[in-house]
Amino acid sequence: MEKLVAAVEQYVVGYLNDHLDPNFVYHNLAHTQRVVGKIDELIEDSDLSDLDKNVLKIAAWFHDTGFTKTIEGHEDESVSIAKAFLESHEVDQNIISAVSDIILATKMGYEPKNQMEGFIRDADCAHVSSKKYDDYASLLRKEIELTQDKVISKPDWLNSNIEFLTNHTFYSNIAAKKWEKRKGKNLANLIQSQNKIKENTIKLKQKKAELQFKKHKLDLPDRGIETMFRVALRNHITLSDIADTKANILLSVNAIIISLVLSNLVSKLDNPSNQYLVWPTVIFAGFTVASIVLSVMATRPNVTSGKFTKEDVANKKVNLLFFGNFHKMKLDEFEWAMREMMQDKDYLYGSLTKDLYFLGLVLNRKYGLLRLTYTVFMIGIVVSVIAFAIAFQYSGVRPEDVLH
Repeated sequence: MEKLVAAVEQYVVGYLNDHLDPNFVYHNLAHTQRVVGKIDELIEDSDLSDLDKNVLKIAAWFHDTGFTKTIEGHEDESVSIAKAFLESHEVDQNIISAVSDIILATKMGYEPKNQMEGFIRDADCAHVSSKKYDDYASLLRKEIELTQDKVISKPDWLNSNIEFLTNHTFYSNIAAKKWEKRKGKNLANLIQSQNKIKENTIKLKQKKAELQFKKHKLDLPDRGIETMFRVALRNHITLSDIADTKANILLSVNAIIISLVLSNLVSKLDNPSNQYLVWPTVIFAGFTVASIVLSVMATRPNVTSGKFTKEDVANKKVNLLFFGNFHKMKLDEFEWAMREMMQDKDYLYGSLTKDLYFLGLVLNRKYGLLRLTYTVFMIGIVVSVIAFAIAFQYSGVRPEDVLH
């Protein structure tokens, strides 16, 4: 029987070396040799017969050969490989059946029915009590990722290992006596690692929250900048209102003046005796009309095309805060552009700056025209009075006679 065990060992070593996929970095020849070694350790203190010990060793050698065929149901494939070899060596069917039952006992969730099945299960999971447990667990994780195309995170792997060790039970008293203490230490180490990960995760979340808060604070408009824009824009709008009011006053005054000229002076010019009033009236009316035209120009709005493109928004060329740039756009296009601008701090501040700048240009034009209008109006009044005075002086007619 010992010769058969030796033949089995030689066969399995060659079989796994020739047929097992290299991606099986855990369930490989080294694992099989460890399991056989643990079987030797367990049966040394047992009361099993020599036949049962050899049967158990044979089963241990064959128990993972099925991984050369498949992952799911590899135990059944292992049984087939073992049967084929043992039958070729004319081994008794009772021994073959016993070996098969022991191999099938390694299935996940199986409850052993006898001592040998308990031994094989304990030996198969003996890594849980190894000082190199972390190394074996890492190999198993890598194997799952390579052979099943999965990615397992470290926290998930720790959780599954803790759950496995917590629920794991040694089925033989010998295994429990030898390995339970070390398994407890490994479980404690896993829980400690899990707690560290949780602490690090909490710290990382807190750090992210702090960074997010700082980023949020940085992204928010500075109060001083916001106040500056608000005050500057309000002052510009107030100055624009003042300019419009002044222009309206001039329009009203000149409208009244031109009405008086048309009703009182122009009607008298057809009389030959009033010919001396022609040029003063023309000068007076000319300056009045010029003042009206300049007042209208000062208040006359300048409306742009009212359209923009996505390229303009992307290149930050359009000021979305001025109605003249979007009044012909569709609502959804304008909303999209506003969202893009609000997500870009530089674009937003740039638009506010442009709005302030162009308001300044408008004010410069308005006040420039308004100053010119007042100058024309003032000069027109002075020149017109002088013209009328000269005309009356040379005509010998008193001004009150003309008015009557």
